[in-house]
Amino acid sequence: KLGSLMRFVSRSVVTGFVNALAILIFMAQLPELTNVTWHVYAMTAAGLGIIYLFPYLPVIGRTIPSPLVCIVVLTLVAMLVGLEIRTVGDMGQLPDTLPIFLWPDVPFNLDTLLIILPYSFGLAVVGLLESMMTATIVDDLTDTASDKNRECKGQGIANIGSGLMGGMAGCAMIGQSIINVKSGGRGRLSSFTAGTFLLLMVVFLDEWLKQIPMAALVAVMIMVSIGTFSWSSLRDLKKNPLSSSIVMVATVVVVVATHNLAMGVLVGVLLATLFFANKIGRFMVVKPAQSSANERVYQVVGQVFFASSEQFIESFDFKEVVAKVVIDLTHSHFWDITAVSSLDKVVIKFRREGAEVEIIGMSDATATIVDKFGVHNDPEEVEKLMAGH
Repeated sequence: KLGSLMRFVSRSVVTGFVNALAILIFMAQLPELTNVTWHVYAMTAAGLGIIYLFPYLPVIGRTIPSPLVCIVVLTLVAMLVGLEIRTVGDMGQLPDTLPIFLWPDVPFNLDTLLIILPYSFGLAVVGLLESMMTATIVDDLTDTASDKNRECKGQGIANIGSGLMGGMAGCAMIGQSIINVKSGGRGRLSSFTAGTFLLLMVVFLDEWLKQIPMAALVAVMIMVSIGTFSWSSLRDLKKNPLSSSIVMVATVVVVVATHNLAMGVLVGVLLATLFFANKIGRFMVVKPAQSSANERVYQVVGQVFFASSEQFIESFDFKEVVAKVVIDLTHSHFWDITAVSSLDKVVIKFRREGAEVEIIGMSDATATIVDKFGVHNDPEEVEKLMAGH
């Protein structure tokens, strides 16, 4: 049920997450463009040209994905010309067999679990965050609604199965997902097909895969980073509320600085929560109204909680000489213990000045909290508080 937590992630955090991810994807390509010959730059530029210009060709341009054309064409050029540039084969050994089932040869006890727990928890947090963010972005691109809880369950089951087959934990990949959607993939079959073909190509066509120049893949990933980055967010920095812009920029800065997606999202969510609490806290007002010569009525309107509790207390005139004070809570709601405590302080201060206090219009929800945590209706408790206990 963790998918429901996405409703606490604001659009500013999602935008910051996406922008940070685009920057990280681009930064990851820089080592392949450092201290290399001019051939690499030429191949990368040619790859970008193919990716962005091929879709303009009639009929065929919309049928075949341009990144695939880029990889095939640049690989053929590199093989025919005999360019001395880095290829996929230079990055390491590719697997030559299909995955096999392997039960972990470790002691199944609490000590083993405690060793694994910190890493597995971190992977789960980052994986779920990226998957939920990716699902949200794909929902926007396809104008559909996905079941986030089903995504969580599917990812968990797949990671357990992958681990038992010698694989690594993974999650939804935003770059590949965007390529998939923009290439026409709309259903689950597209993702399944991509995984199946990748497995078959790595195992059975490894000799061909080794010939793919890294410049072709760099061109594709640069296209992914450009397509992933929300350029409209830069134009909207001045239009959006300052708090939203701060949340977005903070998320980007933290993710890029720490290379930790979970940390950036956490900071963004915390900032968004603080800004929201501050805004809602301002929508609380206490209106004084004179009912008679010896009675003062205060009408409380809005939400009273930890962010507005101080303002709530300061809105009352405790030095006014009246015999009775009526606090009308009909149009207000008390959300937490801090709010109830502030109501207690108001009642105690008025009684300390010799005024009788009556509270009216309390909602059922507020009454439940006050009955559980409030003390202002208990004379003995009031005396204890006034005596300093």
